[in-house]
This record gives sequence, structure tokens and C-alpha cells, in this order.
Amino acid sequence: MNKIYLFLYYGFAYFIPMQPIPTYQLGYYLRLKLAKRLLKKCGTEVIVKNRCYFGNGARLSAGNRSQLGQGARLNGIIHIGDDVMMGPDVVMMATSHAYSDRTIPMNQQGEAEEKAIIIGNNVWVGTRAILLPGVSIGDNSIIGAGSIVTKSFPSDSVIAGNPAKLIGTRN
Repeated sequence: MNKIYLFLYYGFAYFIPMQPIPTYQLGYYLRLKLAKRLLKKCGTEVIVKNRCYFGNGARLSAGNRSQLGQGARLNGIIHIGDDVMMGPDVVMMATSHAYSDRTIPMNQQGEAEEKAIIIGNNVWVGTRAILLPGVSIGDNSIIGAGSIVTKSFPSDSVIAGNPAKLIGTRN
């Protein structure tokens, strides 16, 4: 049955445009219904925007009233808290390639150990931000557009840059 839901999501619902196109509510409705079947956990009132890729969804948890952004790519074990906003084209990669053995080509070393990404409650992830394996973002934080997040940050952080660094707090 899961394969049918995956087919319906990636074959149809994935492509339904967002507002202001007429019938955009149908896309939100269908993507939410399918996400509830596919994701490890899918809270209430979650918005899954078009072209959001999450593989088979078995390792993705999305909290209540959170948004999975347009064109987002979410790979690996990812926990998204409640009330998270996500801009377009966000990338969260809890997986990576192994590269430690210089005698073996990197493309033959397989995957490195997966490290979960954890996003707290009430977090805004800006457009085209990239979050790498093992990153944890505390509640009430803001990640600036285009940031590359390579380390964890506590609650109330405002971070931006490449690599992302603390540029302010929200208290």
C-alpha cells in the first residue's frame, strides 16, 4: 500500500502548484493526506508545499502546523518541531558520503554514519538554507536565507552565513 501512496505523491500531488493558482487548496489537501500515510510522524495542520522531496518519508517527523517548503530536499532522520516555517529550496541532509580512506575512491566508500537533524519548535528556516548531518536548532530560532549550517545552535538563536554563525538572539 505504501508504494501506492508514494506513486500518488510523487506522480501527481508533488506537482500541483501553490497559490495563487486556482485549486491550490487541493494540492495542500492531497499532499497532507499522503504525508500522513508516508511520514514517520505528521502532526496536525502540516503544510507540504509542491516539489517537496522526502524519499519514502519513513525517517521524517513533522510537528503540528509546520511547513515543508517548496522544492525542499529532506534526507535521513529529521525531526521537525511544531510551528516551523521553511522557505523554498531548503536542503536537510542527515546522510553523507564516507571519505576517510584515501586509498579507496570516495564514490566506493559508501555512506558515512547517519546523524539526525533536529529542528526545535517555532523555527524559521530561510530560503535555500542547507543543514548538514547532526545539526540541532533550538526553539524560537531563525536561520537566514542561504545559510550553510554545519553545527548546532541553542534556542533563540539568529544565525546566518557560510558557515552559519550566531549573529543575534531573540530575547
